[in-house]
Amino acid sequence: MTEDRAFLGVACSALGQRWVGPDLGRTRHAEAIAQATALPPAVCSVLARAQVAPDQAQDYLTPSLRALLPDPRGLKDMEEAAARVLRAVTGRERIAIFADYDVDGAASAALLLDWLGAMGARATLYVPDRLTEGYGPNAPAMAKLAASHDLIVCVDCGTMAHDALAAAEGTDVVVLDHHLGGETLPRALAIVNPNRQDEDGALGHLCAAGVVFLMLVEANRQGRAQGLTGPDLMALLDLVALATVADVAPLLGVNRAFVRQGLRVMAGRARPGLRALSDVARLDTAPRAYHLGYVIGPRINAGGRIGAADMGARLLATRDESEAEALAQRLDLLNTERREIEAAVRASALAQAEARGLDAPLAWAADDGWHPGVIGIAAARLKEATHRPAIVIALDGEIGKGSGRSVPGVDLGAAIHRLVREGLLLGGGGHKMAAGLTVARDGLDAAMARLADLLAQQGAGADGPRRLRLDGALMPGAVSPELIAQLEAAGPFGASAPAPRFALADMRIEGLRRMGDNHLRFRCTGGDGRSLDVVAFGAFDSALGPLIAEHQGRRLHLAGQIEINFWGGRQTPQLRLDDAAVPSDTA
Repeated sequence: MTEDRAFLGVACSALGQRWVGPDLGRTRHAEAIAQATALPPAVCSVLARAQVAPDQAQDYLTPSLRALLPDPRGLKDMEEAAARVLRAVTGRERIAIFADYDVDGAASAALLLDWLGAMGARATLYVPDRLTEGYGPNAPAMAKLAASHDLIVCVDCGTMAHDALAAAEGTDVVVLDHHLGGETLPRALAIVNPNRQDEDGALGHLCAAGVVFLMLVEANRQGRAQGLTGPDLMALLDLVALATVADVAPLLGVNRAFVRQGLRVMAGRARPGLRALSDVARLDTAPRAYHLGYVIGPRINAGGRIGAADMGARLLATRDESEAEALAQRLDLLNTERREIEAAVRASALAQAEARGLDAPLAWAADDGWHPGVIGIAAARLKEATHRPAIVIALDGEIGKGSGRSVPGVDLGAAIHRLVREGLLLGGGGHKMAAGLTVARDGLDAAMARLADLLAQQGAGADGPRRLRLDGALMPGAVSPELIAQLEAAGPFGASAPAPRFALADMRIEGLRRMGDNHLRFRCTGGDGRSLDVVAFGAFDSALGPLIAEHQGRRLHLAGQIEINFWGGRQTPQLRLDDAAVPSDTA
């Protein structure tokens, strides 16, 4: 099946998407995997999409951290960073951790706090206030920390903080980061960052927590040489998994192993903060990558967005059950408040972007009065709605602070860095999929026009009609708990590794039941008489709900993700609907 030919003949679905199935090369690759492994065709198609060789399929389904973990010493400054942290521990020095306020920063800080605690050391945690201090190290805070500490470790920040790090005069600074670096680095004892200009980029997919974990691997190795026993680092992988997914790091290579093993650790519910947060979110199943990105992550982020900046890190690091429960309750309430604020900003931002035209390579919006803590989420929602890189900017006086999210294949961070060098932005940085910026109000239009031009050169906005990429077609009778488990083994799924989606052709729609105002549940039955439950969340927020309602008792092509529904103590397969289309012979 080639991309020129719409899958099942669906050139324009209920959501205006063209369905695209596997091409001929991928189909043949999947057949080769099936011959070598006897795995189901659906699983083979997903493995072929990931370009897994037939003789490597079984290893891919059981990724080993031992086999995939890179040598930490492959990163510049790693040995110096680990040695300095270890020396601070053995010398009972005063240590400070300066962390970003998002999930990656919180998890990175908690990793260090856990390890230091196990080594008998303590540290001061400092997380800047998003509204009053902004992102990353600032000179006043660094100078104050330097006055009372021997070592400052910056996590998930610091690579571009030249003036701030210079303010920590007389105190050693170690940076553990992953954001894009500039042509020159700030003065520090060690800057460990796979996205430094002088790195080869082989580990550029790591989030900051992944970098911190590698530093702890190196610190444990150096400690053993000195006769010291470090803690079991495998028990800390719940934090690395959470950060990897929440920071939208590509789930490739060692990141897959981080997340797979981290989810197993998390299922043990040993960390009080994550256990309390899972309970307050009413998560009654073993967590999956989806839960990290859409259930746990947003609640941890809520503290940094509209509450106390250090709440997320404190929750993840605490061993006190009562403190964990109190923090989890507070973060859950803040997340509810955040959703209300974000919904208003999102609606206004989308209206602005629509007024400018959604065929541009960049969707952007800016206004006074928008809460700076929610513009990142609003940008993510704008990106999802437009399938374009998106920027949302909160204006305050003559300055605007913005946050951006990108789409696969378009490096937003590099474009932002280019605008800073060209003088069109007052500041900015980030990585491929997410970035922040500061812009003068009177230079806003020029900056966004130039950014759109740079992104267009990378291919943004040139993809034509929206596409829904499918991994093949299934019949209801083929959807079983065993198949779903085998597909999950090909995961975890997330950034750069989309969850498998399949089409179910010519399904009769039956038993339609509306849930709340916007959701639908029904049953679909194939020509062989076998049925499958279907859930369509937010169906009536689009044309999807009305189409399904109109076709009860009739046939539709359906597309979505197969999963297990846990309800009332029962586990049943279901299709989580993404799209639907009228078969061409009944249109």
